[in-house]
Amino acid sequence: MKPNLSRFVKDESGATAIEYGLIAALISVVIIATITAVGTQLQKTFTSISGALSTANN
Repeated sequence: MKPNLSRFVKDESGATAIEYGLIAALISVVIIATITAVGTQLQKTFTSISGALSTANN
C-alpha cells in the first residue's frame, strides 16, 4: 500500500495538465480582449470615415 501512496504523491502529471489548461485559458482571455479592443477602435474609425464622406457629399 505504501508504494502506491508514495507513487501517487510524487505523480505530477495531473498538476501539469491543469497548469496547461490555465495557461490556455489565460491566452484565450487576452486574445478575446485584444480582438474586442481592436474591433471597437475599427468601428470608431469607420464611423468617422463614414461621417466625413457624408459631409463631403453634401
